[in-house]
Amino acid sequence: MLPEAKDYKRIGEGDRGLNTGGMGAVSPVPFATPGFMFKVEERIIKPTIAGLHKEGIDYEGFLFFGLIKVDNDPYVIEYNCRMGDPETEVIIPRLETDLVGLFVAATQQELDTVKLRVDPRSAVTIMAVSRGYPSAYEKGFPITGLDSQLDKDSFIFHAGTSQQDGQIVTSGGRVLCATSFGKSVGEAADRSLEVLNEIYFDGIYYRSDIGYEFRPTEIKRT
Repeated sequence: MLPEAKDYKRIGEGDRGLNTGGMGAVSPVPFATPGFMFKVEERIIKPTIAGLHKEGIDYEGFLFFGLIKVDNDPYVIEYNCRMGDPETEVIIPRLETDLVGLFVAATQQELDTVKLRVDPRSAVTIMAVSRGYPSAYEKGFPITGLDSQLDKDSFIFHAGTSQQDGQIVTSGGRVLCATSFGKSVGEAADRSLEVLNEIYFDGIYYRSDIGYEFRPTEIKRT
């Protein structure tokens, strides 16, 4: 099992407004305690794998479980044969085990021999989107600040960007995201916000409250 993550779908702070492809994510998830994850594994993951065997499906690759917590119990919303976004941008950076090695082990039926190593720190990604998203939005705005000094604990992932006349410009609704590590969700989120504060394009918008329910009371949005 790869590390778990929680994403934030609503466009507005405090999880309000229209649904999006994802405005940010955190990993690990503070409420995903060992007891909760035991439920996930016993009630969902193992029965799913058993079902694949029963149906004679020889599946190799990612199996992504989209879950929701209701009264401290996990329920399945969706399955995917790819990783989710923006969950990927916090899961993969935390993965210390070589990803290509995992792919090779999967093709050679040797995944059971691999020990997964995961960075224990928190990772938070925050998505910067175009004005108007997830409804109509414009494209082609130059992006500045991408060459700002990043430390080894922060990354920028491009999504809806392209090159135009030698410059990076916006080309989608969800434009880019900043991922940072921290000792806590709050510290990681603050670092990602610092990165995004140095980036600009016309109409840039991002939520400043990603991970709000796991952060100090004074920064929670109402």
